[in-house]
Amino acid sequence: MSKSVRYTSSPLLASKTPVWRSKFIVASFALAFIGLAGRAAYIQVVANEFFQRQGEVRFARTLDLPANRGRILDRNGLILASSVPASSIWAIPEDVEATPAQLADLAGLLEMPQAELKKKLGDDKNFVWVKRQLDEPVAQKIHALGIKGIYQRKEYKRKYPEGETIAHVVGFTNVEDKGQEGIELTFNKALAGKAGSRRVIKDRLGRVVENVGEQVPPVEGQDIQLSVDSKVQFFAYQKLRDAVIANKAKAGSVVVLDTITGEVLALANYPSYVPDKRQNLTGEQLRNRAMTDTFEPGSTMKPITVAMALEAGRVKPQTLIETGPGRFSIGGFTISDTHNYGSLTVEGVIQKSSNVGALKIAQKMTPNEMWDTYVALGYGQKPQIQFPGAVTGRLRPWKTWRPVEQATMSYGYGLSASLFQMAHSYTSFAHDGQIIPVTMLKSAEPAVGARVFSAENARAVRRMLQMAAAPGGTGPLAQTIGYSVGGKSGTAHKQVGKGYASNKYRAWFTGMAPIESPRIIVAVMIDEPSAGKYFGGLVAAPVFSEVVQQTLRMMGVQPDISVKPNIVTQAVEESF
Repeated sequence: MSKSVRYTSSPLLASKTPVWRSKFIVASFALAFIGLAGRAAYIQVVANEFFQRQGEVRFARTLDLPANRGRILDRNGLILASSVPASSIWAIPEDVEATPAQLADLAGLLEMPQAELKKKLGDDKNFVWVKRQLDEPVAQKIHALGIKGIYQRKEYKRKYPEGETIAHVVGFTNVEDKGQEGIELTFNKALAGKAGSRRVIKDRLGRVVENVGEQVPPVEGQDIQLSVDSKVQFFAYQKLRDAVIANKAKAGSVVVLDTITGEVLALANYPSYVPDKRQNLTGEQLRNRAMTDTFEPGSTMKPITVAMALEAGRVKPQTLIETGPGRFSIGGFTISDTHNYGSLTVEGVIQKSSNVGALKIAQKMTPNEMWDTYVALGYGQKPQIQFPGAVTGRLRPWKTWRPVEQATMSYGYGLSASLFQMAHSYTSFAHDGQIIPVTMLKSAEPAVGARVFSAENARAVRRMLQMAAAPGGTGPLAQTIGYSVGGKSGTAHKQVGKGYASNKYRAWFTGMAPIESPRIIVAVMIDEPSAGKYFGGLVAAPVFSEVVQQTLRMMGVQPDISVKPNIVTQAVEESF
């Protein structure tokens, strides 16, 4: 064996090491520590904001604290729309761990095909909405499945207790709780309020681990109280729906106005939809026809033509107008009545709905005079009402009118308007010559109108409307039990392309009650009735009668007649 090495006598250890080398090593370590200390000081003090910002980008989040959306109420405080708590399901797909049975159960609770669920969970690794705004019982069942990577977020879901009866009034919101139609859209800002916020630190799984900064509380949305009476609305919708179905019509609309305050008491359309169940919603259901559909008003314009002539001093109620032989040629066109009425008073022209009589009365005025009155009544202008989608209609400048166009406008052809515009214009008769502003919001104050006709002439036209709705007129089916009524029926061929369809009609009736001191105006339109009857006096007037009677009773208006009117069963005479 070799001898043991004596390290103490090793030549390497015995050799002298230069002093500078040890100093260099010590200095290097010192500089390294100084560098680290300097870097730490730089990060913690000098560049603190930058690195804190970078950390926040990765882990800090600002969470919205949603404001509770305001309610929509009817005039009596009944809830038409409100928000209820709901849960939305989201996932981190790369973290999802579920058995085939769990996925099947989840798909069933979500009412979603398994293939669609798997596709959603495969679209994004970090985040995906699985389904928004589920009812709480369903959300609790999903939570009970205990699937890793599936999470829930509390939100609000909009509910509409009155359903399809008032859908076109209240409208609806999207999944982000923003108004899309109706009152929800018009008053979205007030209803929505203002969301609050809080800053938090989240881990990679999206869990809140710490609150940072001050919390900003949300500002709750305001409640909106409408002028609509839900009971009147329900009854009007029900009777309209029954009439559309019975007459095999395409659609229908009804508008009810308060003649004192200008409030809209009801605005219904059929077909309709359920606002919170819109999976198979079509454009036909969504259209608010009373506001958006325009048509030639037909005979409902004749009272306005007569009122113009009375106001201009060209005729009086008993002035005789020769309508024989029941037709009149002008500008290469022949305008006809349904019968040869011979000589009629101005009152008789309205009662019998004579086209020839109306055009002869119009010929006593200038186009400018007629145009000014139409404009004063709101035709050719966008209705001044807080509601989306209200259309302007069509009224050409009077300088472009030909004599035949002035003639046809006297009985409602050559201009167009919505049912809402038509109902609004009749406030000038109900309010003693003043057209009043209309509103969708509850108002206790009487409306202040703009004078269009004198009170005397407005009352004279009301008497003519009463004659038109009585036996011997064109709308006896508008009569009600206990209340006097007045109104005008209308029937017009529908325009198709550049001409008129021979077998497609719109029928309507617009009137008011009680006739001596009107409290409401009701306008009804039935689109394309096809069950054998199409005159406004036959298909629209009965709806008017039922809505008037029920509405006045609900409003507590005392009956003004004590006997039941005689309802004639003979065929109703009607002019196009």
